[in-house]
Amino acid sequence: MAQNNMNRGLNSRHISMIAIGGAIGTGLFVATGNVISQAGPGGAILAYLIIGLMLYFLMSSIGELATFYPVSGSFSSYSTRFVDKSLGFTMGWLYWAIWLLVTSVDIIIASSVLYYWDAFQFFSPVTWSIIFLVILFLLNIFSVKAFGETEFWLSLIKVITIIAFIVIGILTIAGILGGKTYGLTNYTTGEAPFVGGISGFLAVLLVAGFSVGGTEVVAVTAGESSNPDKSMPKAIKQVFWRILLFYVLSIAVISAIIPYTDPMLLNKDESVSQSPFTIVFDRVGIAFAASVINAVILTSLLSAANSGIYTTSRMLFSMAEDKQAPKFLAKLNKATRLPIVALIATFVIVLSIIVLAQFKSDIVFTLLNIIGSLIIVIWGASILAQIRLRSAIKKQNKDPNLVLPYKAPFYPLGPIIVIVALLFLFVGNSLGSIMSGDFAALFRNLAPMFILLIIYLTHKWIKKTKIVKLEKIDLKRHDYN
Repeated sequence: MAQNNMNRGLNSRHISMIAIGGAIGTGLFVATGNVISQAGPGGAILAYLIIGLMLYFLMSSIGELATFYPVSGSFSSYSTRFVDKSLGFTMGWLYWAIWLLVTSVDIIIASSVLYYWDAFQFFSPVTWSIIFLVILFLLNIFSVKAFGETEFWLSLIKVITIIAFIVIGILTIAGILGGKTYGLTNYTTGEAPFVGGISGFLAVLLVAGFSVGGTEVVAVTAGESSNPDKSMPKAIKQVFWRILLFYVLSIAVISAIIPYTDPMLLNKDESVSQSPFTIVFDRVGIAFAASVINAVILTSLLSAANSGIYTTSRMLFSMAEDKQAPKFLAKLNKATRLPIVALIATFVIVLSIIVLAQFKSDIVFTLLNIIGSLIIVIWGASILAQIRLRSAIKKQNKDPNLVLPYKAPFYPLGPIIVIVALLFLFVGNSLGSIMSGDFAALFRNLAPMFILLIIYLTHKWIKKTKIVKLEKIDLKRHDYN
C-alpha cells in the first residue's frame, strides 16, 4: 500500500501532546463558568468525571484499531476494512467535512481574538485569517515533524497555563495568595454543590461530552507515527488522566473562588475579560490577566486549526488511496513523503470558506453547529469497527493476544459504556428541543442523520457494496516498516 511510503516522523512525545491538545479547546478557558453556574460545582465535576470515563474507553477502542491498523485514513479505513466500504466512504467524508469547518471557524475566530489588542488592528480580520492560514499551511507542507513540533509547543502552552492556574488557584483558596482565604465555603453556597436538578446536570453532561471532541485525532497520526505499537497506548493512558485532571481540577478551583451564583460566570458574550481563568488571575492580582488568557486562547485556536489542516489532508489522501476520493489526491511528494495535493486542496477549500464567511458568516457557523455534533457518529462507527474486529478474531479461531498489539482493557464492557454514553448524547441533544417545543432545532439535529443515511444507502446502491463477512475480515497485521 502507498501508505507505507509516508514519512513516519511523529514520535511518542508529539502524539501524546497532539491528543491532549485536541481535547483542551477554548471551551475550557471560556465556557467552564457557564457549566458551573448551570449545575453547580458538584454537578460540573461529576459530569466531567463521567465523560472522562467514557473518553477512556472510547480512546482505548480507537487505540486498539490504531495499533492494529496504523494508517492515516483511520476512521474511514476502519469502517472500510472491518464493516463495509459504504460506511467507510460515509465516515471518511463526514470526518473530513467536520474538520474542514472546525479549521475554518477556528482561524476566523483567531483573527477576532487577535483584534483584542489594538496593536494588531492595522490589518482587517480577514487579512489576519489568511495570514494564519498561510503560516499553518507552510508548517504542514515541509515535513510532518514540523507539524508535530508546532503542535507540541502550542499544546504545551495550554498545559503550562492550566497547571499554573491550578497551582495559583490552590494557593489562593488556602489564602497564601490574593490576601483572602476562600476555603471551600462556595461549595455549599445556596443550592450548591448540586444545582439545577437533574435537567441542569444532564445539560452540562452534554456540554462535557461534546467538549472532548478532537481527542480522537490521535488515531489519524498513527499513519505517520514512528512506533504506533508503543506511542498509541501511551498517548491514550496519558490523555485520560491529564484531561480528567485538567478539566476537573480547573472546575474545582474556579468553583472554590467564584460562587456559582456570580453572574460573570454566565459570560454570555464569551468575553475574555469574563473568562473564569481571567477572573481568578485578576483576584490574585496578576496584571494583564485578560491578555495572558487571550494569548492562550489564540494558541488554542491555532493549535486546533493546525491539527485540522493535518487531519483533513490525511483523510483526503487516504480516501483517494481507497478509491473513495479523486485519485490525484493520493499523490505523495517524492522528497518529503507528504500528501502535497491533498494539502493544497485543503488550503484552497479553507481559504474559500474564510472568504465566504466575510459575506455570509452565519452560514459557516450554522453549518458547524449542525454537523459538529455528528462527531458522535464517528465515535460510534469506531466502536462498531472494534466490535467487528474482535468478532472476526473469535470467528476465525484466532488468539486476540497474538493478533492485537494492544488490547483495550475491560472488553466488552468498555464499548458498552461508550455506546450508552453516545446514545445519551444523541438523545439528549434533541430532548431539550422537544421539551421546549423548538421543532426547528429538532429538525437541525436530526436532518444531518438522515442525510448521512441517504449518502450511505446511495453509495451502497451505486457501488453494490456488502458488509464484510466476519470470516473474510483480513486479520493480518499492517506492515508499517
